[in-house]
Amino acid sequence: MQPTFVLVHGAFANSFSFAPLQAELGLLGHRSVAVDLPGHGFGATYTSAYQAPQDLEGLAGTPGSIKGVTLADNAAHLIGILERAKRNGPVILVAHSRGGITATAAANARPDLIDRIVYVAAWCPVDLDVGAYYAEPEMATVDVAALGAAMTGDPAELGLLRVNFRTADPDALAAFKAAFLADGTDEEFLTFLNTFQPDENLDAGASTDRAQAATWGRVPKTYVRLADDASMPLALQDRLIREGDRLTPDNPYDVRTLEGSHLKWLVDPAPAARVLSELAVPLEATPS
Repeated sequence: MQPTFVLVHGAFANSFSFAPLQAELGLLGHRSVAVDLPGHGFGATYTSAYQAPQDLEGLAGTPGSIKGVTLADNAAHLIGILERAKRNGPVILVAHSRGGITATAAANARPDLIDRIVYVAAWCPVDLDVGAYYAEPEMATVDVAALGAAMTGDPAELGLLRVNFRTADPDALAAFKAAFLADGTDEEFLTFLNTFQPDENLDAGASTDRAQAATWGRVPKTYVRLADDASMPLALQDRLIREGDRLTPDNPYDVRTLEGSHLKWLVDPAPAARVLSELAVPLEATPS
């Protein structure tokens, strides 16, 4: 049966970032659904303070719709989509970056809804909580302070993370480009940056949200390494793969590698679409 690809975005992103990939998948004959997690997409908050000319003081204090959204909310939303998709046949869940946390939580809770889970340079915490990995050697090359240069407002007061992606500060823009799309043109970078939304929720999960062998461990899984990723270094991706394999040695990751940065696979999606298409073949051979 033809599977449905369910695509889960990363931090500050939304379903719109998957449009080029969905076009490629469609041209290869595949069905896909791009998810907007709660507070994302048309559920996001954009205020007049974010428009030009920007009111930075107003931007720093304006409430946002994503305040209070938890990982449990994200997982419940995704599970609802997976339940609907599963009615039409097999489901391949694809997560990027921070979206991997939500995908892992959904697989912990409802492995029966997922026929394969695919992490594309995505978080799948096993040994540590997500925040703790940032103090590990594998993340030593990531300049968190540089990436936080455009952060605005007090997360504790706002109840969310807010970044001014419409900044014109050349240092902030250079840091973003180096981290996310160093191999793209300036035009591609600015275009992608303008699809980001300013707010993200605070809850990245706890120890109870790490991958669980009894449930998540039953789902066939693929990890797509992004070889030139500066925001989620290859060393960290490989560590997550090793930890997952140790947790479920009888169900190790199928590992693939794509050249490019954290966002290049979405700007130039043909290679990723071919990898995903290959993963669909065994499910398409399953009798209806």
